[in-house]
Amino acid sequence: MKKSSVLLFTFLFAATMSFAQVREIPKAVEETFTGQYAGASDIEYKDKLVSVDVSFNLNGEHMLATYTNKGVWRETWKDYSYEKLSPEVQDGFKKSKYADREVDEVIVIYLPGGGEQYRLRARKNDVQKNYLYFNPKGRLLRTSVTI
Repeated sequence: MKKSSVLLFTFLFAATMSFAQVREIPKAVEETFTGQYAGASDIEYKDKLVSVDVSFNLNGEHMLATYTNKGVWRETWKDYSYEKLSPEVQDGFKKSKYADREVDEVIVIYLPGGGEQYRLRARKNDVQKNYLYFNPKGRLLRTSVTI
């Protein structure tokens, strides 16, 4: 009985520690986020040691903002759809060498200084998938291979 009690206590302690964060979320991040997205709901902070990701909903749309540990905003990602893209971005995709691929994910990336990019995941098959980054005028900026 005593052995099983110690074992149970050890298991519960280990389980509790695995869910604990390494450190507190920096106050500068919380303050910057609150000032930037005052109407946000369902807020979840994720400490990545060198940065902090904040997942939240704003006006019914899911978003993810990234900040440095000092509270400097890096970027915000918003879930999007191909149908919502501007005609320029859709045209840029259709004129790219990836036009024969299926677009199965679209993200809008908001950058400091008012910049904006559109990330499309173009899929040819289960193995060949690429991220395509477009500017608002439909110009392909860069590509990267994804898993």
